[in-house]
Amino acid sequence: MTVQPVQQTGHEAQPPPSLLEKAALVLGAFQGSTPRLTLTEVVHRSGLPRSSVHRILDQLVQLRWLDRDGRDYRLGMRMLELGAMASHHNRLRRAALPHLHELHEKVGHVVHLAVIDGPEVVYLERIGGAADCSVPSRTGGRQPAYCTGTGKAILAFADEALVAEVLRSGLRPRTPYTITRPRAFREELARIRERGVAFDQEEAFRGVACVGAPLRGSGRAIASISVCGNGVHRELERMAPAVLGTARAVWSALYGPGRAAAARSGSRPGARAAGAARAAGNGSDAGAAAMAPAQMDTMMSWLRFAEWM
Repeated sequence: MTVQPVQQTGHEAQPPPSLLEKAALVLGAFQGSTPRLTLTEVVHRSGLPRSSVHRILDQLVQLRWLDRDGRDYRLGMRMLELGAMASHHNRLRRAALPHLHELHEKVGHVVHLAVIDGPEVVYLERIGGAADCSVPSRTGGRQPAYCTGTGKAILAFADEALVAEVLRSGLRPRTPYTITRPRAFREELARIRERGVAFDQEEAFRGVACVGAPLRGSGRAIASISVCGNGVHRELERMAPAVLGTARAVWSALYGPGRAAAARSGSRPGARAAGAARAAGNGSDAGAAAMAPAQMDTMMSWLRFAEWM
C-alpha cells in the first residue's frame, strides 16, 4: 500500500484559545468607554461563541470579577480592588499625584498623567471634578497617541521605531482637525521638540483642547502630563509653562534628589558605571567618551523606571 503524502496548505492550524485566554478576551471587552455591556455586546467584542461567553460571564460573576445588573454586566469589586492595588504600587503615579493636584488647583481644568503603550496612551491618573465631564477620559482609559496632547508629547521624544509603529497603525481622522498625513505629523513632532510642549486643538474630540508636556530628563520621554478642557483653546499658551513646570517637578521627585546625592558620594551604581564608561572612553574617541556619562545616566533612569512597569 502506498502512503500518499499530506499536502501542505501553507497555513498551520492554530490551537483553540485556552480557558484563560477566553476569559482575558471577555474581560478585555470592558476596556472601552462603555462601563456596562450586555451578553450580545461582549460576544461581539470578544469574538467568542455566545455559549462560551455566557459560561465565562457566569463564572466571573461568581468570582466577583464582574457584577450583573439585569441584562448588563460591569467590572466587579474584585477587579476594582486589584486595580486600586496596582495604582497604589505605581511609583510614577505616587510621585506625580501631589503635583497633579497642585496643577489642577492652579488651572482649574482636567489634568492627566499618561504613559504610552504601542500606538495608544494609557491614562494612569485623571484629576477633575464633576464640571469636567465634557472631557471624555478616565483613569485606565486609552486613546490614540497621534491625536492627543499626551501622546504627541511622548512621541516627540520617542524612538523612531515607536513613531513608525504609530504611522503604520494609521492616522485616522477623529475630527476635521486631526493630523492625518505622515509628513505633517512628523513636522508637528519637530515643532513639539522645539517648544517643549504639545498642543491638541480638537484633534481627538470636538471642542476639547489640550496642552501636554513630556516627562523626561535628557533622553526619551517616559510619560506625559497634560491639561485638557472644553473651549480652552485661548488658554493653552498661558497654561503651557505650568504644565511644563509640573512635568519637571515630577521628574525631579522621581530621580533628582537621589541622583544628586549619589553623585556627591560616588556610591551610586550608575555613577560607578558612568565612571567605568569614562575610563573606557579614555582610549577611544574623545567625543564618545564625553557622551558616555549622559548615555549611562539616561539608561539608569530607564532601569529605575522599569521597576513600576
